[in-house]
Amino acid sequence: MTELTGLFVPLITPFTSGNVIAADALERLAHRVLDDGANGIVALGTTAETPTLTQAERSEVLRICSRVCRERGALLIAGAGSNDTASSAAEVAALADYPEVCAALVAVPYYSRPGEAGVLEHFRAIASGGHVPLVVYNIPYRTGQTVGWPTMRRLAELPDVAGVKHAVGSIDADTIAMMAGRPAGFSVLGGEDLYVSPLLALGADGAIQASAHLCTSAFARLIGLWRDGRAAEARELGHQLAPLSRALFAEPNPAVIKSVLYRLGEIPVPALRLPLLAAGSATTEAALQARDFVMDAMGSVTVVAR
Repeated sequence: MTELTGLFVPLITPFTSGNVIAADALERLAHRVLDDGANGIVALGTTAETPTLTQAERSEVLRICSRVCRERGALLIAGAGSNDTASSAAEVAALADYPEVCAALVAVPYYSRPGEAGVLEHFRAIASGGHVPLVVYNIPYRTGQTVGWPTMRRLAELPDVAGVKHAVGSIDADTIAMMAGRPAGFSVLGGEDLYVSPLLALGADGAIQASAHLCTSAFARLIGLWRDGRAAEARELGHQLAPLSRALFAEPNPAVIKSVLYRLGEIPVPALRLPLLAAGSATTEAALQARDFVMDAMGSVTVVAR
């Protein structure tokens, strides 16, 4: 399996004023985050508003992201699955049609709350197909299902589970136990933007960070500093980036990210699809100010917002 390390940006899905996918903007955005230091991208994550996309639109997003990653030699993770095991297995199997996809990001089954034994069997069934390695997306405050380290360790031992996107909302006892006891080859990718720096300090392999749509090079540098053992510099940069992440998540994701990208001229409109609503002007301005602070701290030239 491909080693999953470094920064992955879970791309938004930009739309046009006619509410169709802005394909050119998506392709440019994918190239730009890779230019700025991301090791790979995530297509069809929750940041992409995937539940609102038709099957044809999902295929279009995958084609665009696959082409970019093929051209750039970059890693591509694709979101797949739901709280139905059979359809999740079929979605993961279908990713074999996209050879650039190195892993499928599959959330712990949500809403059903099947218990940890049910979670284990869910992933065992999906992994048994052997088509694409899996990254378990552990985000209990969205799924309603806790997965502690004893169960996660059993998931990590499944041959086709490559790692976890860890977004539990804290650095808790299970997180510490996981970082101390995870098996070789099981990647831990921070998925809770505010907790990425502390998780990297504990030895995480990288991050899947929506915040890294902005100041991508700074987030990539943060991972590099921790991995190089430059703790003092990493700690300072993590403190500088935290206000940006807070500002970008001040409204339901990806509302603020889209609004800022629009203001920076990277996408044609800031629109989202219902049930999500566009970000307010105050939160957008706060995020732009946080971004400018990071850019100034990094010694970069600030792009003028429109």
